[in-house]
Formats: sequence, C-alpha cells, structure tokens
Amino acid sequence: MNNFKKAQFLNRSSPPHVLTLAFLAALPAVSMSIFLPSLPAMTEHFETEYGIMQLSVAVYLFTNGILQIILGPLSDRYGRRPLIISSILLFLVATAGCIFSPTIEIFLAFRMAQAVIVAGIVLSRAAVRDMYPPAQAASMIGYITMGMAVAPMFGPAIGGYLAQFYGWQASFVLLLVFGVLLFFLCLADLGETTTQRPSSFKAQFREYPELFVSRRFWGYCATAGFSSGAFFAYLGGAPIVGTVVFGLEPAELGVFFGFIALGFLVGNFMSARFSVRFGTNQMVLAGALIATTGMAISLCAFLAGIFHPLTFFGMCSLVGVGNGLTLPNATAGMLSVRPHLAGSASGVGGAIMIGVGSGLSALSGSLLTPESGPYPLVIIMLTSSAFSLVATLYVIHVATTARMRAESVAKDA
Repeated sequence: MNNFKKAQFLNRSSPPHVLTLAFLAALPAVSMSIFLPSLPAMTEHFETEYGIMQLSVAVYLFTNGILQIILGPLSDRYGRRPLIISSILLFLVATAGCIFSPTIEIFLAFRMAQAVIVAGIVLSRAAVRDMYPPAQAASMIGYITMGMAVAPMFGPAIGGYLAQFYGWQASFVLLLVFGVLLFFLCLADLGETTTQRPSSFKAQFREYPELFVSRRFWGYCATAGFSSGAFFAYLGGAPIVGTVVFGLEPAELGVFFGFIALGFLVGNFMSARFSVRFGTNQMVLAGALIATTGMAISLCAFLAGIFHPLTFFGMCSLVGVGNGLTLPNATAGMLSVRPHLAGSASGVGGAIMIGVGSGLSALSGSLLTPESGPYPLVIIMLTSSAFSLVATLYVIHVATTARMRAESVAKDA
C-alpha cells in the first residue's frame, strides 16, 4: 500500500472508507436499473413507442461513456474528491428534471444528464488503485462492486413495486433521496487519495503514450468491455423478453430481473476472497468461461423447446457470476499498467465498457419482437461473452510472452 493513513469512517482527512466507495459505486448502478420495470408504463405516459422509451437506457450509457473519458483525466489532474462532490450535485438536479419532465424529449435530456453520477464508479475504482497494489486492489474492487451488484439485484424489484402501486415517478424520487444521502456522506468521509498529480494537462498528456501503447491495457479493456457488454445487452432486452415472451407482471419482472445481479454479487464476493490467492488473470479466465457457458446452456435449452423464465433468467445468473469474477480483476489489471494514470485508465476502460454496452443495449432492444422470441438477446449475450473469453486468452498470451522474454534476458545477463 502507498503511504496513506488508515481509513477512518466519517473523517475526511483520511482515505475514504470502503463503505463510502461501495455506496458511490452503487448509486450509478441503481440509477441504471431501478426504473426498467417501469418502461412499459412510461411508454404509455409519454405516448411514445417502446423503442423510443428504451433509448433512456442507451442514451444514459452513451453519455456515461463520454463522461468517463473526461472525468478520469480530470481526476488525475485535480483529485478525486472535488469531481465526485460536483457530480453528485449535478445528478440531483438531473433527477429532479426527470421527475417533472412534460415530454419524452425533455425526459431523455435529463436522463442523459443523470449519467454524470458515473463519477462514482470511475473514481471509486481509481481511489482503490491509489491505495492498494494490483492483487489487493482487485480484492477491494470486488468488495466495492458488491454494492453495484446489490443495487440492481434489489433495485428492479423495488422499482417494479413502486411502478405498480405509486407510478413510474416514484423510482426517481427514491433516486433523489439516495443522492442527497450520498452527498452528505461524501462531504463527511471522502478524503483525497491522489498524492502524485501532473503539474499541467500538457505534462499529463505527455505520459499517455505509456498507457496507450500497452497491449495488456487494451487487452484488459476488451475483456471488460465484452464482459459488461453481455450485461448491458441484458438491460436493454430483458424487460421486453420478460413482458412479451413470458408475460410477466412488473413486480414479477423485477424479481426475475435481479437474478443476474445475485450472480454478480456472488462473483464479486469470490473475487474479494480469492483474487490475491489465484491472481487476476486466472480469475478473469474463470469468469469468462462461466459467463459463456451460461448463455450457451440457455440457447441450447430454448432450441430444445424449453421455454420458462428460469431458462433465460436463471442462466443469466451465471453471466452475473462470470462478470463478478472478470470485471474487478480486469479493472485492476488495466489500472495497474500505469498506476500514476489510474484515473485516466479507469476513464478510458470504463468508456470502452459503456460504449460496447450502449451499442449492444440498443441492438438488443431493436431486434427483439414478439415474433423473434428471446433468441436475438441470447445470441448477443453469448457472442459478447465469447469475445470476452478470446480477449482474456490474448492478455494471458501477452503476459506469458513478456515473462518468458524477461527470463531469457535475465539468463543471458
């Protein structure tokens, strides 16, 4: 660990407590998913088409990706704390705008603005890498992203209940309350973690080639991007699969929707416990294999004529387990290539994850129809998970080649 004082809860002169970082990662996750069971009701409220309403997911993810590219370098230059505090304030304004939007166009604009809360994910990861070496960082990121798992596990279920009994706006009211509570928590506990900052943006940009020429960095980015791509495709397509294919009510959909998050929680817990013991690459490989296997089983079951919610949502829980193993370790890997650029690496890597995710989310929503059944979504998720496995094997190949070269040089010396 670097020369940091031990984290003391509610003491902003010390590094942030792991609970604060977990809550920071959780709010963007719950903001992404809590309203999904409300999409059919929101489509009726705004008198639009489901495909247009589903853009509330895609535009949120797209804006997330753009903001991550900006927020990461800014945090390397100015620190993690001021950007997080400012982002939460902007999120509160945007959430209030969503609640009172009179038209779908205005709602989508405020929905895009809500994406600023992605700072909680980007900068909590960077703060962890500021504080810990790679293997331990993967373990701590596993604990933190358990908050990202718990949020969508319970968020859609809560959102479905709120939509059914209090209307779609209730989910955004709850987000507003959470945002206010998080703001005061960060004011009290979020100490700064960056100790080495470039003297200027020019000096910072001069260091970027170190990061961008690294094959390991891009390999980890691809692994994380395709792994999360399967999840984001699920976000875009699972609501229509649940309602149209299986005829689920909003509250039922909320329960089934949380299966993938339950798997993600299990995977993150395993990452937190075992990453130091087995190493990041082995954990990433195990995760990619589990996710790919889960969707292959789901596709085979549908082809065999087994149509049941568990055939899809149950197997998606394995995608959650796989992502829970892959993402913390791939993230720690990409942040460890050049630790002094952890914020920039987190931003670029996060932007790639969101970029792949937003594209697959929009694709799954556009291809799913009552006639198509679940097949387009299952195939997209299977393909994305398989590409993540290929990228993982590439990273392992690069690492093995580099180690063999170093050993050869050492012998020659």
